[in-house]
Order: sequence, then structure tokens, then C-alpha cells
Amino acid sequence: MTARGAALLGGAGGALVAAAAAAILIVAGAFDSEEQSAPRTAAPARTAPATTRTDAAPAPAVSDATTVGQVYRRAIASVVLIRAGGGEGSGFVLDGSGRIVTNAHVVGGSTRVRVQFGEETPTIPGRVVGRDRSSDLALVRVLPRRVRGGLKPLALADSGRVRVGDLAVAIGNPFGLERTLTAGVVSALGRQIDAPDGFSIPGAIQTDAAINPGNSGGPLLDRDARVIGVNSQIETGGAGRGNVGVGFAVPSNIVKAVAAELERDGSVRRAYLGVATTPPRTGSGARVRSIVPGGPAARAGLRAGDVIVRIGTAKVAGAGDVSAAIFAARPGARLHVEYRRAGRTRDADVRLSRRPAVPPPQARG
Repeated sequence: MTARGAALLGGAGGALVAAAAAAILIVAGAFDSEEQSAPRTAAPARTAPATTRTDAAPAPAVSDATTVGQVYRRAIASVVLIRAGGGEGSGFVLDGSGRIVTNAHVVGGSTRVRVQFGEETPTIPGRVVGRDRSSDLALVRVLPRRVRGGLKPLALADSGRVRVGDLAVAIGNPFGLERTLTAGVVSALGRQIDAPDGFSIPGAIQTDAAINPGNSGGPLLDRDARVIGVNSQIETGGAGRGNVGVGFAVPSNIVKAVAAELERDGSVRRAYLGVATTPPRTGSGARVRSIVPGGPAARAGLRAGDVIVRIGTAKVAGAGDVSAAIFAARPGARLHVEYRRAGRTRDADVRLSRRPAVPPPQARG
């Protein structure tokens, strides 16, 4: 865990907590439309570098107003304002059946929300199909016939093809300022951020496009107006809530998988290994900092101090690779784990269990 704190900005109740001296990571969340001041809910979170690609493409000309303006004009009719529990956030149309993607922390515990398509249109009711707090994503459905002008879905890009330096355009409703456009570049890839349930979201996209409270749930777009991520968190340089050029989006490939499962089941079943990992003292891999007694890893014979070097068929370059492998797995799956202990390479077959509602103390950090 890095030396910084975090807080979620949800829709109802609570206050900002866990502030660190150096910086604060906050969810760019549901802007409190009534008080317009302090965050509404709070929970611990962190960022930690994972396996970050730096194979930068040539930086796009962000000053090219034509390109950015074209993205805005192609996407703006698809971006919505979502009101839930006294707060406001953003979202975007996923398909013509009325499905809308937003953040789980935007809808909070609500089963019904209000959705607005444009400043001059009335709000319409939306039903929360499901939410996944482990990826901070939620799916909302509206009746297509109630949308004035019809639904205009946004395409999901392959976030695995995103490169550092690519154009990044954010559209949302920061601080209640509807239909706001900001632009920048993809600053880094493979970041690891905290979900509302305290577990990690691997592979987050970092951007310097300005993201603020109220942007949460809105799209991060490429130059072709395709969604590369869902804006979720920002990091600030102190006690303020404003943007300092470090924002994070949940990648679109996670959005695809989660949306499909939420549509089918209303929830997502997550796998669980039962370890907390950190970078090793030397070399690559992920060092097991602590292990949950009786958890899947412990039952397979792993111990604190072991360095995981391969999980499944993939090499482990850093702690984020372990999180990504477990995040993509299903409860009950068996994973082959290769690890180093006292200079020797060992193997274990781990049967993953279902993730608990909150991480045990040994699995935090």
C-alpha cells in the first residue's frame, strides 16, 4: 500500500476520511447535488503500480480542436446524467435495448434512478439491473421509447490495444456541470486501484484528462469516439477534491465481461486466492506479504514470503499480474501456481474459492 489515503464520493451519507499528507485518491463519484461540498460516502482505497506498459505511441495533438470536437459531437448524445440518492453521476448508452453503464458507487444501493439525456430533456426512470462493487460497475436499463430522439449507443473499444500517449477524451457531469468535455492522453496502463468493496481492480487506465466528482460512470473515449474505459477515480495533491491530472478508468474489456454477467445474473461471482502481495525485494514476481489462514493459497501450501513467478500459464512480473489473473478467474477454478521459496522453485495447484464480501485483514494492503 502506498502512503496515501482514499475516499469514495457516493450518493448519500458520510464524509471524507483517510486523508494522507501527500495525496488523496478519491472516486470521481456521484456529485452531491444538494450540498455541493463534502463527499457523501467514504471507504478505504489505494493505488499501486502494477505491470505498466510504457510502449508509448506518438502523443496525439490534444490541441487539435477538430479531432476532439468530432469525438464530442459523435458521443455527446450517448452520455447521460444519473441521479441516485441525492447525488449525481454520469453514464453512457451501451446498446439499443436501453442498457446504460455507470459506476456502482454512483447508483449506491438504489434499485431505481433518474436518467437525463441532455439539458433540455426531462429525466426518465431507470432500473438498476445489477452492480459489481469489485469492478465498481453497474448496469441500468431505461425504456427506449421514453428516450427523446432515440438511443445512440457507444461502441466499446478493445482496451488491450490502448497505448500510452493515445488521445483520451472524457465526457460527463463534473460538479453538476452537464455535458462537460475534457481531453488529454493515456498516461499509463496497468494501474491497480481499489474497488468500493476494498479489493483491487487491476489494469486501470491512467489519464491526464480532467476528471472530477460527477464524472464517475462517464466514458473515456478514443479518437474514434469508442469507449476505452469508465471514469472512476482521481488522485489529488492534498485535501481538495479537484483534478490534478491523474485520473483512472476501468478498462472497457472489463466492462464487456461485467455488463454481460450483470445482464444475465444481476451480480458477478468473483474468485478468491487469499493473499496480499507486494513487489519482491529483487527481480520480478509478486511476494506474498500475508496470507489468509484457511484460504485457498494457504490450503495449497503457500506461505508469507513466497514469491509467485507464474500463475496459470502466465508469467508474473508484478503484484498486479496476480490480481489480474484472479480477477479474470471463476470461483472453483484450479490454477497452477509456481513460486520461489528459499531459493527453490516450487509448484502448487490452487482451487479458488468465492470472494468474501470484504477482504479479511490478512488480504488487505
